[in-house]
Amino acid sequence: MARYFNGKEVELLAPVGTFEIFKEVIQANCDAVYFGGPSLNMRLMRKGYNFTREEIVEAAQIAHSLGKKVYVTVNNLLNENELDEARDYLKFLDSAGPDALIVQDFAILELIKEMNLSLTVHSSVMMNVHNIEMVKALQDMGVTRVVASREMDLQNTRYLQAATGVEIEYFVHGDMCSVHGANCYFSSMVFGMSSNRGKCMKPCRWDYRIKKDGYVYPAEYPLAVKDMYMYEHIPELIHGGITSFKIEGRMRDTEFVLMLVNAYGDAIDRYIADPIGFERTRDSKLLFENRKRDFSTAYAFGRPGLSNINKRYEGTGKFYSTGKVFSTPTAERELSEKRVADIRGKLAEVRKPSKAAAEVSVHVNNMAQAKAALTAGADHIYLSGDVFEPDHAFTKAEIHELAESKGKAKIYLCLPRMMDELQFEMYAGLIAGDRLPIDGIMVTNLGAIHKFANAGYPLIGDFNLNVYNRISAEFYHRLGVERLTASMELPLNDLAALLDHTELPIEAIVHGSPAMMYMEHDLYENTEIFQPIGEEENHFVSNNILVMKTDKGENPVYRDVYGRCHLMMAKELNLMPVVRELIEAGLSVFRIEGATYRPEQLQRIVSAYKAAIANPDTSETRFAEMSPVYAGYTLGALQFDGGDIGKSRGMEDTNATAQQEPASV
Repeated sequence: MARYFNGKEVELLAPVGTFEIFKEVIQANCDAVYFGGPSLNMRLMRKGYNFTREEIVEAAQIAHSLGKKVYVTVNNLLNENELDEARDYLKFLDSAGPDALIVQDFAILELIKEMNLSLTVHSSVMMNVHNIEMVKALQDMGVTRVVASREMDLQNTRYLQAATGVEIEYFVHGDMCSVHGANCYFSSMVFGMSSNRGKCMKPCRWDYRIKKDGYVYPAEYPLAVKDMYMYEHIPELIHGGITSFKIEGRMRDTEFVLMLVNAYGDAIDRYIADPIGFERTRDSKLLFENRKRDFSTAYAFGRPGLSNINKRYEGTGKFYSTGKVFSTPTAERELSEKRVADIRGKLAEVRKPSKAAAEVSVHVNNMAQAKAALTAGADHIYLSGDVFEPDHAFTKAEIHELAESKGKAKIYLCLPRMMDELQFEMYAGLIAGDRLPIDGIMVTNLGAIHKFANAGYPLIGDFNLNVYNRISAEFYHRLGVERLTASMELPLNDLAALLDHTELPIEAIVHGSPAMMYMEHDLYENTEIFQPIGEEENHFVSNNILVMKTDKGENPVYRDVYGRCHLMMAKELNLMPVVRELIEAGLSVFRIEGATYRPEQLQRIVSAYKAAIANPDTSETRFAEMSPVYAGYTLGALQFDGGDIGKSRGMEDTNATAQQEPASV
């Protein structure tokens, strides 16, 4: 079965969570379905969902007999222990006959190539495809379809499709995230449950208050976005170059999915048959009356602002879609002696000292921070590509000034974590001009690697490349990345395994208040729209910084020069107590996230780590002498061992029940 409009294929892609649901939905008015198998996919939180191997084979046979397609999600990030499982599973899938796999981790692409399998690959929304260079790189690897970033509007999808010819899959209905794909680490930091591995506990659905300038604002659920709803915009989707209209909902029941499939399928058929006389709203009332949350067109027509935020109770942190409580605000864990001892014990199992002396890198937001870090002896200075207001992006003159005073230190130009076509033009113009006095470029996405690998500057991979295993590390290295930053959300066992099995230089964030959420949504708009309901000073950051407040703490939110928001940890990451063990496990570079510190604070922190690395026996003493700048110290994702759902150390302490609603992928 296939639909076409003016020679363009139009596919309606339906979600199915179980084989029983599949048997009903595949007979309905859709062209293809997608589902997960028994492992390695982003829907492993609900018992009884996903397909067995036998059901995958049968589903493919049934779909193909009807002229329809099946896509299997293999869209988790993989840890070291899952690589052999992935090989076995991919070999099975190659024989099972799905029409494509939906993939996040580049290790899957590498394994398919290594094993010489004939599997077709589509990029998952968790690859966060958002620029032409990234699409070109994926096409070079054989990827035939991309699921566009949720923040991509239809004007850009049309441009991207015209420039590359790639098939684009686009979410048209269902649960959405407020954060850029694969750039949310909140669940990992608080629960040890990775949103990039299908275990998100949805802190975006919690009840917050907004604080700024000494006032409290009644934002309530400022991150809880509405459900995507594009039913009335079939013409715009087709005009936007969309091949596959994707409905979210692998956790939904048969009746709900059938309602969506039949409504959207009928609308597509009616538009193809009579585009001028197309009635956009025929089933709008039906869909609205059966919604799980209120509706929005999200970013399809540009930034939606606060109109994208759900104000009703459905789907918020207080209520699950069915009205059941599933999670409440939970504090970031405090650093404890017992947990430090656990980390030391695990890292001691990895004995692979770095080939060179360990070094310190510092990510800075302004010139004063850069100079303070250099004074303290930092080895690498990263000039932010997402500079926080009120600072400005680093100028050429400032780069030259730092180069003249850097001594033996190295300076790197960082790229923004999300790069649109204008930003590529801007950075290409800067880099292609007179050679900059920098020692390299920090790359943040595959498109940037593809664009600048031959620009004549060494490349360093940022943490949001989400390197989780040695195969993905080797993948990036072959593309020209010399050093990689480990994913910020790696729990203890997975970080130890990565260090143990990877021969490449690995960097890790060891101190600071890293961004746990990176979003296009402007939280500062709340303070411009709402009237304050009270007065209260910020406790740990200046009052001009917006703070997301719960009864468990305060998370600062910084807005960058591109208008994107970065939600930070409430506590301060501090791995000083395990400096010796990290050195002995082979960590090459200890990274300090310094963008939010005052210069004098940053200088003290950098000096402490330089001294501790030079003499690891002093790390405990130096830790005892440190005082947190924010709401205490935490070990971040190293608070958790990793492993199966609910089995990581400390999970029994969370306030979450087993009834959470997974993020949309």
